[in-house]
Amino acid sequence: MLLHQQFVRMAKSHAAKMAIIDKSTGKNINYSTALIGALILSSKLEKYDKGFIGIMIPTSAGCALATVGALMSGRIPVMINYSTGAESNAKYARKKCRFKTIITSKALLEKINCPLIDGMVLIEDIMAGVTTGDKLKAALKSKLPVNSLLRCIHKGDEDDICVMLFTSGSEKDPKAVPLSHRNISSNIKSFGDYMGITGSDIILANLVFYHVFGLTVNLWVPLYYGMTMITYANPLDFQTISRIARDEKPTIMVATPSFYWGYLNKSEPGDFSSLRLMVAGADKCPDALRDGYMKKHGVTLFEGYGATETSPVIAVNKPEFDRPGSTGKVIPGLKVKIENFETGEECKTGETGKIMVKGDSVMKGYFEDPELTAEVLNDGWYNTGDIGYFDEDGYLWHAGRFKRFAKVGGEMISLVKVENILEKYLHEGVSCCVVETADEKKGSYIVATVSQEVNKTEILRKMMNDLPGIALPRQFVVINPLPVMSSGKIDFRTVTKMVNKIMSEQKTEF
Repeated sequence: MLLHQQFVRMAKSHAAKMAIIDKSTGKNINYSTALIGALILSSKLEKYDKGFIGIMIPTSAGCALATVGALMSGRIPVMINYSTGAESNAKYARKKCRFKTIITSKALLEKINCPLIDGMVLIEDIMAGVTTGDKLKAALKSKLPVNSLLRCIHKGDEDDICVMLFTSGSEKDPKAVPLSHRNISSNIKSFGDYMGITGSDIILANLVFYHVFGLTVNLWVPLYYGMTMITYANPLDFQTISRIARDEKPTIMVATPSFYWGYLNKSEPGDFSSLRLMVAGADKCPDALRDGYMKKHGVTLFEGYGATETSPVIAVNKPEFDRPGSTGKVIPGLKVKIENFETGEECKTGETGKIMVKGDSVMKGYFEDPELTAEVLNDGWYNTGDIGYFDEDGYLWHAGRFKRFAKVGGEMISLVKVENILEKYLHEGVSCCVVETADEKKGSYIVATVSQEVNKTEILRKMMNDLPGIALPRQFVVINPLPVMSSGKIDFRTVTKMVNKIMSEQKTEF
């Protein structure tokens, strides 16, 4: 299914229904107006080169309609990360995908202090150039019967690229991931059917659209089902997000654990009580966070699991099948197997190995990078780089990234497992990240970074009941705040660099 065509079908079916409640601009747009807006933008984008076109606009009605409009015009949106190094990210994306035009916002550039680089086109200027004739033409076109209207916009094939995304780069440089209409639409249908999502749901869209979690679940899920989306541009404005949840009463919300901590701490009891589905993804969900939402809002926080390369949802918990600590059951339409590290054979129940995924949601390969693609794709099976296992009831458990294992004293230690144990003994609101650091004389050892001072002696004494001595953190370092990426994940790469710098400075002092 082509996503922009599905949007047209929903817009025609639900013309008077609210499509986007934009809490950043105060604009409420029904589906009829959204369709006209997308048609206007589509016609305006036709003057730019065919192929890829950059989109660098915060989560808003403007970003949603520019993305849809680009597809309607036959252009492929390249979603650009503006929160960390916008200028360098824009140049990186343009060089990687060989395109010139980037649709962005003057207000955004001023806010993040990013210069207007060659090829950038301001959406404010595009909208200022819209004439009465443009509006009339789009309005008349929007009145056409569905099939006639679909013939007026770009058609294409399900396997055509519908978006170019970049991986978060938490461990190394971002990879360009082209996702097709088939990839995303199949993921939406599988996820939506499994979770019982319908057009009557209202979603709080607070995640950025340049990450797959936000793009698929916050942008395309509501447009696919004809839902109402409530957009807000800053997921870190914890108090405002909590107030929006209280006032607008959404039924679905997804976010990362670090964002959920912020909302929990800044919300009033009951702010999130309207939510029937509240899903945490992109990072592990601590028990304390789940407990916090149940106590304060009476809402169950469900954990899910996915990857950019799988569009993204792989597994998720839900009301009928919820096993806290696991990432839930694999959604329909996807196959997941756990593969032995050495033999490549499928692991038995409870046996830990590589998480491999196959299905329509899986990308065909990294953009113009056959070597990197060959490393992760084999006969349609995608190697997530994650480690996990299935329990006897079919729940998938995530045990960490393969690269997040440390070799200490000849033993392979899961840093994620150490983090999970550490989190059990931290006070509410304290974040942590466990990293490995090397010592020429004593070898590698584990360092725990925490966002606040803690009682190290007491915590280590408790952790000794769960972990062997070799896996216990040798040192605790306070880093406040712990660096996070715009996706909400703790930036493991940056934390490791910071710890290594602190350790080397300490050696210099002695």
